[in-house]
Amino acid sequence: MSATNYTVVQSDVPLVCPLGDEGEIVLASDKMLRLMDDVRRVASGSDAVLITGETGSGKELIARAVHQASLRCSKPWVDINCGALPDNLVESELFGYEKGAFSGAETSKPGLFELANHGTLFLDEVGELEPRLQVKLLRVLDGVPYYRLGGTKKVDVDVRIVAATNQPLERQIESGYFRRDLFHRLSHFQLRVPPLRERPEDVVALAEYFLRRQEPVKTLTSAAIEVLQSYAWPGNVRELQNVIRQAASAATGEEIQAQHLQALRTSLPGATVRAPGTPDLDAMEREAIFDMLTRTGGRKTLAAEQLGISRRTLSRKLKLYQAQAPDPAQLSDRIILSPFAYRCPLRVPVWLRNASGGKTRVSSENLTLGGIGISGLDDALAYSGRLQIEFTIPGRSLPATMEGEIAWADNSGAAGLRFVHVPSSVQMDIAYWLKQQKSEMQ
Repeated sequence: MSATNYTVVQSDVPLVCPLGDEGEIVLASDKMLRLMDDVRRVASGSDAVLITGETGSGKELIARAVHQASLRCSKPWVDINCGALPDNLVESELFGYEKGAFSGAETSKPGLFELANHGTLFLDEVGELEPRLQVKLLRVLDGVPYYRLGGTKKVDVDVRIVAATNQPLERQIESGYFRRDLFHRLSHFQLRVPPLRERPEDVVALAEYFLRRQEPVKTLTSAAIEVLQSYAWPGNVRELQNVIRQAASAATGEEIQAQHLQALRTSLPGATVRAPGTPDLDAMEREAIFDMLTRTGGRKTLAAEQLGISRRTLSRKLKLYQAQAPDPAQLSDRIILSPFAYRCPLRVPVWLRNASGGKTRVSSENLTLGGIGISGLDDALAYSGRLQIEFTIPGRSLPATMEGEIAWADNSGAAGLRFVHVPSSVQMDIAYWLKQQKSEMQ
């Protein structure tokens, strides 16, 4: 799609906007048609664009449409998922590095800003950028040349930034995690991609589009279409694509019947159809995710695949639920009844690190969802205040790390540690392990 080769019109027939080798945008609803009008309007400039929307709603396709409809369409398109790389690699990926800048930097490497010079750089999940990199990004957006890591020569680039996020950046600004000035700089133009539940006309159009691409001879019956339209789609377009792919495989004939979708929906979360009125969609999504985690035994990769979302998105959702309801009992009452009341024996090494950097190894005695009992703590006073706690949950390959504090201690070296901040993924791992232990003991 170039800057002039598509026109948004009102039509009963879905409009397909090609994006070259990167796919197509299928438009049937008024909301998406208006969004593409906005894309064409903002594409002509060079100011930054912020695209917001739920996971799986199609933010990257809209970002590519902005690039393809702009005067930079013949120039480079470069993208990076800011949440997919460790924090220590994001800076070197964005800004490049010189030979010897750090261990393993055997040659110089240009950053993505340089690779996107005169073109468009897409920053997906921009809300995941750590504050230090937000400052550097703001300076680049203001036209200030920058240094590669370990470099002595400034780099000057002409790049248009298109950023996307599924997080409420305003809330992150209030918490101090995201810079207000960067938000205003990125959101000179802001495009919101509506979730699939807000554009039911697109459900059928997209379903038929995905079906034609996979099984051109198969069709959806009217009953199957009714099922599709009644579902809330917490995973949005990505979930719909996954459902159609599975239904096409399940149907042996040329018609996809309602029962093919119904069979899938019994194994998918969020199977409740929309009732008249406005449902609590956030609660529905959360219920859907925890249902799937329960069905998959806590295996997040499998749960994410069945939901039609990425594993990282699933982790972000769990983190969001933890922020909204920090009481772990609210997150896990579907897994363990009265989770804080259930204590399970556990004998593994535990590492404690205090605020001064001091580190000691102790042994665990028991574990609950809210804390861990230990022995061997010789100097409890040295570890008063906030602690970093690290131990390996049985059956998990990676150690679990969380923040906590000493709730009680005695002269024998025994102590009880209270968990203060637990990553959602770790919390779920603990919950499922406790449930497994409780089941084995009953």
